Amino acid sequence: MSSIQRIRELLAPAYTVDRELGRGGMATVYLAQDARHHRVVALKVLHPDLVASVGSDRFLREITVVARLNHPHILPLFDSGEIQGFLYYVMPHVDGESLRDRLEREQHLPVAEAIRHAMALAAALGYAHRQGIIHRDIKPENIMLYEGEALVMDFGIAKSTLRTSSGSTSGGLLIGTPAYVSPEQAAFSSDADGRSDQYSLAVVLYEMLAGERPFAAHSASEAFAKRFKAAPPPIRQFREDAPESVETALTRAMDPDPDERYPDMASFAQALQWPSAGLDFEAAVPNSAVSSAKSVAVLPFLNMSTDPDNEYFTDGIAEEIINALTRIQSLRVASRTSAFVFKGKTVDIRDIGRRLRVSTVLEGSVRRAGNKLRVTAQLVNVADGYHLWSERYDREMEDVFAIQDDISEAIAKALRVILTEGEKAAIEMPRTVSVQAYDFYLRGRQFFHQHRRKSLEYAVEMYEKAIEIDPDYALAYAEIAIASSLLYTWFDSRELNLLQADITSRKALDLAPQLAEAHLARGLALWLSERGEEAETEYETATKLDNKLFEAFYFYGRMRRAQGHHTEAIALLSRAAQLRPEDFQAPAFLGGEYAALGMRVEAAAARRRAVKLIEQRLNLNPDDARAYNLGATTLAKIGNEPRALEFATRSLAIDPEDPMMLYNVACLYSLIGKPQDALAHLEKAISHGFGDRLAMANDPDLDLVRRTPWFQAIASAMYEKRAV
Repeated sequence: MSSIQRIRELLAPAYTVDRELGRGGMATVYLAQDARHHRVVALKVLHPDLVASVGSDRFLREITVVARLNHPHILPLFDSGEIQGFLYYVMPHVDGESLRDRLEREQHLPVAEAIRHAMALAAALGYAHRQGIIHRDIKPENIMLYEGEALVMDFGIAKSTLRTSSGSTSGGLLIGTPAYVSPEQAAFSSDADGRSDQYSLAVVLYEMLAGERPFAAHSASEAFAKRFKAAPPPIRQFREDAPESVETALTRAMDPDPDERYPDMASFAQALQWPSAGLDFEAAVPNSAVSSAKSVAVLPFLNMSTDPDNEYFTDGIAEEIINALTRIQSLRVASRTSAFVFKGKTVDIRDIGRRLRVSTVLEGSVRRAGNKLRVTAQLVNVADGYHLWSERYDREMEDVFAIQDDISEAIAKALRVILTEGEKAAIEMPRTVSVQAYDFYLRGRQFFHQHRRKSLEYAVEMYEKAIEIDPDYALAYAEIAIASSLLYTWFDSRELNLLQADITSRKALDLAPQLAEAHLARGLALWLSERGEEAETEYETATKLDNKLFEAFYFYGRMRRAQGHHTEAIALLSRAAQLRPEDFQAPAFLGGEYAALGMRVEAAAARRRAVKLIEQRLNLNPDDARAYNLGATTLAKIGNEPRALEFATRSLAIDPEDPMMLYNVACLYSLIGKPQDALAHLEKAISHGFGDRLAMANDPDLDLVRRTPWFQAIASAMYEKRAV
């Protein structure tokens, strides 16, 4: 009996094995049908000579850990098992090619594409490292190119297959591929960590650009010797069009000493960004690469009801679809903030796609009459303006959740997105909340997004009405806690807001311990109560439960920044910036974190990126006071004092009494050497309710005035005001 016949018999009826796709040094790969889930899969069966040395228990235990990884640039693991001595694992079958196949065909890649792939892979590896998992075998053969995107394959498999149950390498086998492993892996070091993956990824990027490996040699031993003793030839020796900053990043990432490399993948990815070379990354990326990406912007739905006040409901429907789509790891979704900029504006779909860097746009309308609901939606391809999908739903109000789920799944299907079981379950998660309570929740969200003191107070009122109807509405409790924390931080530093944040965040956790927003809310409340270690635990949990929740990474990064943990702050804020590429806040704060570590090139690049994003934001929304305000301090830090002062003046002209605006203007005056103006604005910010004492105490922008008696008096007044 042939091997494929044997496999067919053993795995039936769960899997119907079609044919062999290929063989490698570790496994034979078969094309198969997953009978239960009706999908095509790649089924990998380990070679028998490895099975004896690995041990099924260890393999299954380690691969179970890997199965938890959920990232858009990691090919997911569907299943694994052991049957009559055969060890196997199951992954999606994607109709793409490996990076090795591409390099053999074209020798090297365009510079922009190579860097884009490297940044995506760095994001995937950085995510895995934060889960405590190292790949150990990054090479072109383990990178799949699928519809313009790079995916890491066989994550963590090398470790489980090349170690014995005692933890030592099986038969002295090297973990990893000789041409790509780091010096510490080559030396069989047990201390190899995520920086080894960084080294290997740098080697891969070098090959993508140069068309050859950095340590070309006739044998593995010769290649090892070179990487211990010498630096690779500069990449610009092969590619003159490669930015100098990329050459610098590659040299550092391939340093023989792991302590001399970047501290984490996020820092390496940030160093690769085109702005650090003074170039336009968006212009550098070919249109075909952008249009092929799985990405969507959900525009605010039109209110077709006779009552104009129903706009909160139509906005809420669009936001809920955004939230559902965001749970799909392999889909990039424009944030609500970006998409809603186009509300009420007549803008061509192609222009929207270009500005938001998405390949598709969802637009729709809602007509609500009593308990009747009509929702129309259409998904438009940005490249040609054609509809990829459209549908009309005539339902009762009670069906609003089902409509949102149907639209989300239809978009995923239209874009040929591979949904994991967890993503499908998350989209279809049953909502037990009443429609009446949900209606008040949507009213609250509309007020929350206005980010004014009164609007946050109104948001809390709406959430409280939702809870009156449904006392078990965990998300409403979490939103009250978040709104109360923001009120305390920016507008109203009285203790009652902090107390409300504490009570409602605990209630949200009691009701829904698996709700990421509940842990985010709790983390905010604990941090403002100066309970940093407990806040850290909550933020960590929030990021693990939902690794695409921007606010969790952003506020966690802000907390680490205030604590002086700059390396961790960089990793968290970089992740936030990846989740919302159009957001200007995370890059602005990243600049300060790089500067704190003496990384001046990276700091300047991050700040230039922030200024560019701020300008883009103001082009779409010229009344965004926050953009002007944060832009003022960022411009000052890159040496443009006149424009910084202009931005500060504009921010206060829009909102002269806003405590956060006043605080940032105080920081600006401190940065440009005007202590009296800085202290006057700081005092006004505190008197108007600014309450982020921990940020003020550690903000380097205020170093000029921190030791003055006036500053100490302001800080004391802040404590007194807090207790009122």
